[in-house]
Order: sequence, then structure tokens, then C-alpha cells
Amino acid sequence: MRTDNLSHLAAFAAVARHASFRKAGVELSLSTSAISYAIRGLEEQLGVTLFHRTTRSVSLTEAGQRLLERLQPALRDVGEALAEMNEFRATPAGTLQINMPRVAGHLLLPPMLANFLRRYPDIHFEAVDDDGMIDIVADGYDAGVRLHESVPEDMVAVPFGGVKRSTCVASPEYIAARGIPKHPYDLLSHDCIRFRFPSGRLYKWEFEQGDKKLDVDVRGRCTFGDFDYALNAALAGVGFFLVFDEQVESLVRQGRLVQVLDDWLPPYPGFMLYYPRQRRVTSALRAFIDLLQELGPGLGRD
Repeated sequence: MRTDNLSHLAAFAAVARHASFRKAGVELSLSTSAISYAIRGLEEQLGVTLFHRTTRSVSLTEAGQRLLERLQPALRDVGEALAEMNEFRATPAGTLQINMPRVAGHLLLPPMLANFLRRYPDIHFEAVDDDGMIDIVADGYDAGVRLHESVPEDMVAVPFGGVKRSTCVASPEYIAARGIPKHPYDLLSHDCIRFRFPSGRLYKWEFEQGDKKLDVDVRGRCTFGDFDYALNAALAGVGFFLVFDEQVESLVRQGRLVQVLDDWLPPYPGFMLYYPRQRRVTSALRAFIDLLQELGPGLGRD
């Protein structure tokens, strides 16, 4: 096979993965025009159209989908073969790509990322924020991060960041005007700020006390897909908001938000770093896992 074929196939897989020539170029450190040239050359060589292109979208043709299905295992094998060569290096190297929800990136990476990069100067770290559920194998990631209950059963899971706890908060002004709920179902008579995932699914408000578990379909006139928008709405007195307590602990200390229903919000297993059981672990991922285990589930927090 000609060497340029390999680069064209890598460009094809990247465009298919991102459904974008621009994002594929960012991943491969190439210009959009270079990606377009590679795809055009591959299509001319094969004599088929691989992508439907419009000014707003890029999608695979039937031929493109068939090629991708056949190509992914081969590209994965090539990537693993190259990663295996890192075992002969004195220190781990390569690119580590992890897919995680945005909130996980904010809460988990700051306590340990600088330490990781100092310790392993030859590793390039890339975190892609994604609040939806994806197939990390099909999408080419080394690992993913999700809450414990969302990790697929066939994956190896490593605790990342320790136990978590949710908290229900509102501004002092809202509480002075509307009162404090004594039971989760009291929230049904309050304005609540809801969060919608990219998939369209609304975040469920879950409560637990002893053997009692409740899912409350709260109501409210504001729904956001961005945490900062939702938090600012809570601070402005729009209503109650359910978040990780770490996200608002400083605001609670300052008296800008008030916690309620604490006795219905016990700690629960937090986030997990997970990766395929059947795939060889790269030296970069192994180094990341080793540091997680060294720091402990709480990432060294007191």
C-alpha cells in the first residue's frame, strides 16, 4: 500500500468520527484544505463518493459507512502496534484521549492534571467533553469517564475522584419569598431549574433516605444545557437547582446559595475512568491509571 493511502485513510476516519472536515483537521494537526484534498484523492482512487457534503453537514454515504466498518479494526490494530512500541521507551509517551462529561473535567482534572503532565513530559493529553453516552471504542478514545451506574458492564472501571454528593440549592431571596421544602415532593410546588443533556434527556432529580428512593419530575420555566447558565439563574433567584456539592460549596459558604433537603441526598459512588477489557492498555493510559491509584479515589484531597 502506498504511504499516502494510510494518511488518506486516517483523514477519512477522522472526518467520519467528527462529521466535520474542520474538526478532523484539528485532531490530525492539518488544515481543512489538506483534509479535503486527502478525502478527494481517496474518493478518486476508489471511484466512489464517501461523504454527503452540504454547507451545513457532512455524513457518510453507504459506501463510506461500509469502508468505515471494515477500516476501524485495522486502524485500531495499527494504533495499538504503534502504542506497543512505547514499551521500549524509558518513559511513557504518546497521546491520551479521554471522553468525559464537562462537569467531570471541571471537578476531576484540576487536582491531578498538572502533576501528570510534569511527571510524563512526552505524553499529550486530550480531553473531549461530551455529556451524552458514546461508544468509546467505535469513536477511537483510549478511555471514558462516566458516573458509576453509567459505565458499560464489559469495561474495566477505575474510581476517579471518590464518592460524590448532590445538593439542592436556591438563593436566599428565593427562599425568603417561597419558603423551604421539607420533602422532595414539596419541590413540585416550586420553580426548579432543569438541565437537558445533548441527547435531549432531562436530568432526573433523585432523592434517597434509608430504603426510600424517589425520582421527582420537578417543574420550572427554565431549562438549560449549560451549567453556568443554570447556576447564574439560581443565583439570580429563579428557583432551586440540583448540582454536585463541590460545584457550589464556596457559594454556600458565602451565603449566596442555601442548601435544602440534605437528609435526602446521601453520598453515592462517583465517577469512573473506564476502558475496554479486551484492548491493550497504552503506556500513556497505564501511566494515568497509576497516578489515579497513587493519589487515591479522592485525588489527594484532604
